Amino acid sequence: MRIAVATENGQVAQHFGRCPGYTLFDVENGQIRAKVVIPNPGHQPGFLPRYLAEKGVSCIIAGGMGPSAQDLFAAQGIKTVLGANGPADEVVKAYLAGNLALGTSTCEHGGH
Repeated sequence: MRIAVATENGQVAQHFGRCPGYTLFDVENGQIRAKVVIPNPGHQPGFLPRYLAEKGVSCIIAGGMGPSAQDLFAAQGIKTVLGANGPADEVVKAYLAGNLALGTSTCEHGGH
């Protein structure tokens, strides 16, 4: 499984599309096996779900995301986990352990 975390300075970014980059975590048997940070290629409607799907991502974790983007990720078969915050590594570990505490999505601009 590959998890993408919207990140900024090692922390979960509050908006998936406007973050500086994505940390991709390769997970096997519930353990992080590898990670790599890739730059955000740009925020264009509909592009990021396809781009991350092509990278093998099956789950994205972010602080927030608008409803239209959530629908686009779902159409690519990518699960969205929203309302996360903190260091990306710790968030992924908590997610894998089944004890990730989530708030509400921090995206405030609605669907665009």
